[in-house]
Amino acid sequence: MKFSKEIKVGIFMVTAIVLLYFGFNFLKGIDFFSSQNRYYAVYDNVDKLTQSNQIFLNGLAVGRVSDIRIIQGVVNKVLVELKIDSDVILNDQTVAMLTSDFLGTKSILLDLGKGQKVLQQNDTLKAQLDKGMAELLEQAAPVASSLQSTLIKVNNILSNLEKNTSQMDKMFAELAATPRLINGTLTVTQEKIVELSDQAKTVSQNLNGALSDLRPTLNNFKVLSDSLKDLRLSGTLQRTEEAMIKLNETLGRFNSGDNTVSKLMTEDSLYVNLNKLLLTMDTLANHFNTHPKHFLAPLGKSSKKIARDHAKESKSN
Repeated sequence: MKFSKEIKVGIFMVTAIVLLYFGFNFLKGIDFFSSQNRYYAVYDNVDKLTQSNQIFLNGLAVGRVSDIRIIQGVVNKVLVELKIDSDVILNDQTVAMLTSDFLGTKSILLDLGKGQKVLQQNDTLKAQLDKGMAELLEQAAPVASSLQSTLIKVNNILSNLEKNTSQMDKMFAELAATPRLINGTLTVTQEKIVELSDQAKTVSQNLNGALSDLRPTLNNFKVLSDSLKDLRLSGTLQRTEEAMIKLNETLGRFNSGDNTVSKLMTEDSLYVNLNKLLLTMDTLANHFNTHPKHFLAPLGKSSKKIARDHAKESKSN
């Protein structure tokens, strides 16, 4: 049986369209060769959820979002149709949690829970919106604001650094010149050290000369020491000690009070008598000078003769 070209082209186009349809749906994750159950979930907001978004259970893809419809009226909620593999058994505590990753891709995570009643096809799951990402973004907002402020400050610092480039260049030039200054300082210091070393050497030589000059004096001191050592100092000290003993004995006798010297030193009677004697002799001499006739008359001299003798003596003086 022969087919015309038109029939062949038509059969080819139909086959291509069917293959394209099945291939496109297969790429979206729809497996026409596996049985799936239909469930529903009602959300207040699906946050840009679209058909063909995946459904995960413990990180494993177990289905797709097959349809999204809005429930108009009083509630104004969104009805999401879920097609899940038939080998996944859901219960009345299963939660369909709408979530999003860092790239914004939406998906539904199944939390089976611990319910006792098994859900049948076309039953409605508990719907929940995962706010973890939103809360994380809210918490990150202050950090982002602080980071933005920090970046602004960093930009200001960099701007100031650009403005102060000339000063920085000058500072680096000074830093580059620092080693040369240090080398110059070290050179001067080394010269000073050499000069001090020469001066120390000169002082050492002068000290050696002075010690050489002092050596004869030291030798004389040694000879003097030897001479003093050879003297019989013990005998001299012994004789000195004997003389001191005798002196102490003499002083002891003076202090004992049984001799004339001691009495002169300790008693004033002798002094008083001697004083009286001197006064008497002085009175007698004055009386002799005043009235010599009382003493010379018995010797045959008259008062006139005595007066003449006194006058001659006065002239001769």
